[in-house]
Amino acid sequence: MTDNLEYNTERERLIIPEYGRHIQKMIDYAVSIDNREERNKVARAIIGVMGNLNPHLRDVPDFQHKLWDQLFIISDFRLDADSPFPKPERELLEQKPEPLNYPQNHPKYRFYGNNIKRMIDVCNSWEESDLKEGLKFTIANHMKKSFLNWNKDTVEDEVIFEHLYELSDGKINLAKWEEDLSDSDDLMRGKTKHPGKTNQKNRNNGKNNRNKKRY
Repeated sequence: MTDNLEYNTERERLIIPEYGRHIQKMIDYAVSIDNREERNKVARAIIGVMGNLNPHLRDVPDFQHKLWDQLFIISDFRLDADSPFPKPERELLEQKPEPLNYPQNHPKYRFYGNNIKRMIDVCNSWEESDLKEGLKFTIANHMKKSFLNWNKDTVEDEVIFEHLYELSDGKINLAKWEEDLSDSDDLMRGKTKHPGKTNQKNRNNGKNNRNKKRY
């Protein structure tokens, strides 16, 4: 009896593991059928079983097309059956996607991120107006928030103005304006500065609630 045991390491690799080994064996059997009419009949029956495994997808557009494609893929493209849809091509399936174009720039102040530089470039492309002035201060406030998130609890506005002047190639100079940026506490309002104290307060509240009567 132990001589007939099968181990996964000795079995063929599952091409689409989601369908299990029984579906793959059924498809291998269909491939071995010589009679074309009988082979088509078995292929359609297998499609029905595969559809029953995913009943929630029956109303999804092109679901039958997907099942037939997976049928040929599981057969390693050896199954010769009449499909109501165009058969998938092995070359197209094995084709590697084009590499993504990741930004290759290495900014000096990485804690601001690449989006800040894009915002600055857009701001520089605008004509002078009140809207552009508002965008300048919006960018500066966002830079200040990013600086606080990754560096310190406080930062002088002059430091942000200097960085903005440098990143904009000298085109944005807020040092001459009298308006101040948002306060550090306002920018970091959602950040808990003393998590230990907060947890201790919650624990104390939990102790007090234990002594209260519940009706």
